[in-house]
Amino acid sequence: MDAKERLAIPPQPMPEQSPHERIGNQREVPQGYGPEAAMKEACRCVRCKRPFCTEGCPVGIDIPGFLEAVEKGDFALGIRIIKRRNVLPAVCGRVCPQEAQCQLGCTVGKFHHDPTKSVGIGKIERFLADWERATGKVEMPTKAAPTGRKIAVVGSGPAGLTVAGDMIVLGHSVTVFEALHKPGGVLVYGIPEFRLPKEIVSREAENLKALGVEFRLSTVVGRTYPMEEVLEDFDAVFIGSGAGLPKFMGVPGENLLGVFSANEYLTRANLMRAFDFPANDTPIFRGRKVITVGGGNVAMDCARTALRMGAGRSLIVYRRSETELPARIEEVHHAKEEGVEFHLLQAPLELIGDERGWVSGMKIEKMGLGEPDSSGRRRPIPIKGSEFVEETDSVLVAIGNSPNPLIPSSYPAVETNRWGGIVANEATGQTSVRGVFAGGDIVLGAATVILAMGQGRIAARAMHAYLLTGRWDDLEQAVSAQGGMQ
Repeated sequence: MDAKERLAIPPQPMPEQSPHERIGNQREVPQGYGPEAAMKEACRCVRCKRPFCTEGCPVGIDIPGFLEAVEKGDFALGIRIIKRRNVLPAVCGRVCPQEAQCQLGCTVGKFHHDPTKSVGIGKIERFLADWERATGKVEMPTKAAPTGRKIAVVGSGPAGLTVAGDMIVLGHSVTVFEALHKPGGVLVYGIPEFRLPKEIVSREAENLKALGVEFRLSTVVGRTYPMEEVLEDFDAVFIGSGAGLPKFMGVPGENLLGVFSANEYLTRANLMRAFDFPANDTPIFRGRKVITVGGGNVAMDCARTALRMGAGRSLIVYRRSETELPARIEEVHHAKEEGVEFHLLQAPLELIGDERGWVSGMKIEKMGLGEPDSSGRRRPIPIKGSEFVEETDSVLVAIGNSPNPLIPSSYPAVETNRWGGIVANEATGQTSVRGVFAGGDIVLGAATVILAMGQGRIAARAMHAYLLTGRWDDLEQAVSAQGGMQ
């Protein structure tokens, strides 16, 4: 086909559960492409001379390469191309914001002057990962000869799993330390089953185990295993402990019963499977009218989970307009379909309690929009005299997270910034302590899965160079001389 014929092919829709059906279960909402749809969608790629899609991918996947393989029906080659750069394709195909990364630069979307008509790169990536899993044709990478060097990875989120996968293939011995009882970090405690089935995360961890990665769960580095001891036992350490410290609003009444951080609420529902109570012995408060404060993906997850927990009404209160919502368009769309109510240009002033100490209402102030702030979004401005009270019996606070303070507080030798994140060299992941690297949300603050993975890849490449050469002060030069990892 020539470019004109490719551009005439419409985007292939992905089947989904109906909103009425899905709010009564935890199954995935999008149900994935079949082979025909995936091949047809791949045919929409016009094979640009300059692949802007790959330039927009934080881990540099050869996107035109795997799309061409899918178009030809060679799914084994397609997934092989992806896994050269991405050890978590089934995860990224589901939760990464492709519309703001690889698909943003897609020539097809630009031709149609409509970003929603870009090639469905993420949907095809998901198809390939699911095809590999369903067929059992999982292709394991070839490992280099053992180097005799031991690597510790602190945290088993996206950054940590990426480092573990890269380093084990390079011949190093890798041990991953995870504070929780299951590997996956934010992938298992923060993202609901209906967006990312936990069986998929578990399978990715099993693949790493099959390569030789050791997982030590329920181990809190910095407490049960001090960093000083880790550094004695291992040749290099990667810290990927994430951004699990919830932020709160700082308004009166925030300590009332019935007020939860998004972290606690989602951890109970996801990792601890409270949705399956009493089969899983994890209680969760099932509010009748739940208000979620915030406008990001985590807020959408909370509001949608509340409906699945039996809430009669689930509201989002957000201080800006819909244009400024940081959540993915797809997540906002799904939330609306399911009945989540969006109360925009509103900000909480106070939480009101009853005589028993339970939250019973939220005092809210209406907002207008002023000039853009440092984030590029228009600044919310209070409207005087606009206060009113919204009744509620449960409030979920989803306004962001700060870097996990555990390691910085227990190991002050590692330099941190004023927000509590670990300071790391962008090009290498090096910290202020020799042999210690860091990446992901502990450095970035709460970011995306694929950005964390990108940092993990950078750090792994630099760790490998450090272990081979012993160079630290000029490690960037050593990495350049090594030529990176393909």
